Amino acid sequence: MTTSTERGEPRIGVRTYTDVDLALNRVATRARETPQFRAGVAAAYQWALSRTERSPITGADAGGTPDLPILTAEVDAALVQLGDPAIPDGNQEYVRGAHDALAWLCGQSDRAA
Repeated sequence: MTTSTERGEPRIGVRTYTDVDLALNRVATRARETPQFRAGVAAAYQWALSRTERSPITGADAGGTPDLPILTAEVDAALVQLGDPAIPDGNQEYVRGAHDALAWLCGQSDRAA
């Protein structure tokens, strides 16, 4: 569920829909991260924008645009996976990318992933 700002623009977590859409569009143009990291970022933004049904970490179906508690639960799930020393490197980069994007959506980071 999205909320609205004072001007009526929908929000996803604490970010505007427009800001999330712009962040998703920038993912493909960035070359400093690994492809797996960028895939995790893109998966998180696409799910937050309701462009995919399943969340990037738990595979949960939010039934539409995820609200802040659902986004936060995905951040927490990502942290659990990142703390697993047996996670393969490629998977770790994917989870790290999704985590960074989700943390930004939740207002836990000031910088878009």
